[in-house]
Amino acid sequence: MRKAPVSELDERMPGRRWTVRLDPVGRGGTSVRVSCSRPACAEQRLPSAAAGRAAAVAHLKAHLRAASAPRSGTYCACRAEGCHAHLPDTDRHARTEPWRCGGPVVLAVTTDREGRWWQALECCSRCAAATPGAKTTATAPEVKTAATAREARTATASRPADRPAPAATAAGANMPQFSHADQAPTGPVPAPRSAPGRRRPRQVKIAQRVIPRTLRPVALRDELVELGGLFRAYQQRDQPDLELLADLHSRKASAFAAWAEATGDPGLRLDAQRAEQAAATVLLQHQQRTGQGTSSDTPAVARLLTRPGQWDCARSVLAHVTETAPLPGPEARLLMVMLTLRTAHTGTGNLVGQDLTNLGLGEPADLVAQLVDCGWLRLSSTLADLLASRPENPTAITVPSLVPDEDGSGPFTFGRKLRPKLSGWAQRTITDKKLRKAKAPAATRLLALVLATHSNGDGDLGPDGQGIDLDQLFSWCAITPGELSPLTDQLTATDWLAEVAVTPTRLTGRLTERVLPLTCPLT
Repeated sequence: MRKAPVSELDERMPGRRWTVRLDPVGRGGTSVRVSCSRPACAEQRLPSAAAGRAAAVAHLKAHLRAASAPRSGTYCACRAEGCHAHLPDTDRHARTEPWRCGGPVVLAVTTDREGRWWQALECCSRCAAATPGAKTTATAPEVKTAATAREARTATASRPADRPAPAATAAGANMPQFSHADQAPTGPVPAPRSAPGRRRPRQVKIAQRVIPRTLRPVALRDELVELGGLFRAYQQRDQPDLELLADLHSRKASAFAAWAEATGDPGLRLDAQRAEQAAATVLLQHQQRTGQGTSSDTPAVARLLTRPGQWDCARSVLAHVTETAPLPGPEARLLMVMLTLRTAHTGTGNLVGQDLTNLGLGEPADLVAQLVDCGWLRLSSTLADLLASRPENPTAITVPSLVPDEDGSGPFTFGRKLRPKLSGWAQRTITDKKLRKAKAPAATRLLALVLATHSNGDGDLGPDGQGIDLDQLFSWCAITPGELSPLTDQLTATDWLAEVAVTPTRLTGRLTERVLPLTCPLT
C-alpha cells in the first residue's frame, strides 16, 4: 500500500465503529444490561451474565448478517485508540511517516477476555493483525489508483479468455455492515488487552494466604478452601451473625493450627492464636447481645467498654499506677490513675481545674504540687493557672514516664483511639450520679473503679465470683485493712455493692445491676 500524502489522508472518511456492551444492573443482583451504540436498538435486560452474553453475541451477529462490505476509502477507526500500528504525534518519525497503515480496509471484530463488550470497526489489515484477538469478517475491494489500474490492465491482457476474473470480495451480498453508519460508542470502551498467555491455575486464598495445591492431608486443604469461601460469603451478608462468625473463627483456628503442624510455619501458629482470640471475643459479644452466658433472668448488658481487649487495657493502667506510684494514699493514687489515662498515648495531655475538683480530693492543689516536686508531673503553667483553667483554655501537662522511647514504645500497647474511650469510662465511673450526691471521697471512688474491673459478667466479685484477695485489693486501692469496711458500706448505700462479706482473706459480694454497664468483666 503506497504512502499517501497528508492532504489525501485528510480527505478520507473516518472508519466506522459499533459497540455492544454488557453491564451489571445495580448492586447485589445478577441482572445485566445489554446496550448497543446504535440509537435505534433498544436496551435489553437479562437475568444472568450468561444469558446477557448470549444475547449480546446474537445481537452482533444479526447486525453483521444484514451488513454491507467495508468501505475502501476510509482510514482506521482505531487510529486514536493507541493502536500498535500508529505512531504518537511526538514520535521522531511523525513528519516522515504520518501514516503507517497497510493493506486493504477490513471489518474486524474484537472483544475483551471477560466478555464485557464486543466491537466491530473498519481498519486496515495491518491494524487488524496488530490488535490481539481481532477477527476479520470482511475485506474491502482494492482501491483503484493509477498504479493498480495499470497492473489490472496488464493482468487482464495476459489472462486466458476462459479464466474468470478474481472476485473482489469473498462474501458478496453477505458482507457485514453497520446498522448505523457513523455512530460512535455511547461510552468509553476498554482498550484491547494483550493476547492471553498460558493460564496459571487459579490460586485459592484464606486470610490473604495462598492455600498450596500440594498441601496434605487433602481433608485439611478442603477445609481451608471451604473456610475461605465461607468467610468471603459472610462479608457479603447484609446483617451480621456473630454466632456464625465465632464458629468460623473457631474452625479457622483449628485448621491453621493443623496447617502449622503440617508445614512447621510459625506464622501460621500465630494466625491460629489470633483466630482463637477472635472467636472468643465474637462469642462474648454475641452472648452480651442476646443475654446468653448469664443467668436466665438477667438481661444482656450494654457495657461502656465492649471488648475483652479494652477491659484488659483498663486493668493494665491500674496495675501500672500501682507499681510506679511515688506517693502513698488513695487520693494520690486516684489522681495518678486519671492523669495516666489522660496522657497514656504520648505522655502529654490537657487538664482543667474542674477535672481535679470532680475527683473528691481533700487538697487537690497540694497533691498536684507533690507530684510536680517529685518529677512525676510537669505543668506548662503555674499551679494557680491550672486550678483556674477552663475547657476553652486548658493547661498542658506531661507525665515523663509515659513519653514513648526513641523506638516509639511506651508502657501501654493501646493506641490513640482507645485512650479517650478508657479515660471517658473512668470518668463516668468515679463521677457516678449517686457517688456525687453522696459526696463520696476519693478512696470510695477508687474502690468503685477497682471493683468495676474485677468482677465476672454477672457482677460477682473476683474470678468465677469467688471474691477478691484482700492483699491485692489493699495494694490496688492504697488503703489499710481498717478502711475497707467503711468504704464498702458507702458503696452499699449508693447502690454499688450488694451481699458484701469481708473474710480474713477475701472480699465477696456482687455489683448491682445499675452499675453493670460500667464493669470490665474478668475473662
